[in-house]
Amino acid sequence: MTLIPTQSVLRADILWGAGLMVIFSLLAPVQDTLVKLATDHVSSGVIAFSRFFIQALILVPLVALRWGPSRLWPQRAPHLHALRGVLMATLTVMFTIALESMYVADAIAIFFVEPMIVTLLGGLILREQVGWRRYAACAVGFVGALLVIQPSFEELGWVAFLPLGVALLFSIYLILTRQLAQYEEPVAMQAYTGVTGLVFLGAILMVLDPLGSTTFALTPPSPYALMLLGGMGLIATFNHLLLVQAFRRAPASVLAPIQYLEIVTGVLLGWMIWAYVPNALKWTGIAIIVASGLYIVWRESRRS
Repeated sequence: MTLIPTQSVLRADILWGAGLMVIFSLLAPVQDTLVKLATDHVSSGVIAFSRFFIQALILVPLVALRWGPSRLWPQRAPHLHALRGVLMATLTVMFTIALESMYVADAIAIFFVEPMIVTLLGGLILREQVGWRRYAACAVGFVGALLVIQPSFEELGWVAFLPLGVALLFSIYLILTRQLAQYEEPVAMQAYTGVTGLVFLGAILMVLDPLGSTTFALTPPSPYALMLLGGMGLIATFNHLLLVQAFRRAPASVLAPIQYLEIVTGVLLGWMIWAYVPNALKWTGIAIIVASGLYIVWRESRRS
């Protein structure tokens, strides 16, 4: 008699998780689009700093009120939490620099080699068993990324490879998150990330701006730029909380394929704002990346 209600609750949780992941995937390219628009007005360093400033401004008081001021310090491994924040701050700057020159859809497509890098790092660092099929899917996915990068590299040079670096750093960030989430409340972890990123980027801005760095120039934002930065920071903070809740309710094998909706939203926004649509070669690369990622997710679910 208790099996049916239990299964209904589990099914409802999975549906809720999938719904939250859909919202996340639709909003993430909006955040990236606001970042790209803001690059015309302020430096990449200021954009990244603003993102962590808003995240810390929202989450630090929330954690203090809900769990007390003592939870504003990590319970275990504070150095790994600090590393996690530095990784997120660094990859945020790198992705912002990429968006200065690249279209959102292209950058997102290249970034989506991230599941393949997580698979490879899981085998190398965590000693997880990775069969030859998933290694082959990783190799095919990287070929797809090169098809997207190749025309961009001819136009932009080394900047076209930045989303690959972002995917690598984000993969390490996810592996750290997987380990640390066993001991910490996810909202508190995001608050630590916000504070660490804020301090790290603030120090870099203070050092490099006087040296004439254009990437980390303390450019004063106009009212329009402030609106863009505020929207970007709010979406980033809200969206990552959605992501945490989605993964609490549904397994990764259900949620990971939904994330590819980001490419669809990115293409639509690029067409609406900049009248940009990827060419046939890039669409081929995007299709290969998505197919490889879906195959890895399917193999992972079969193994589990």
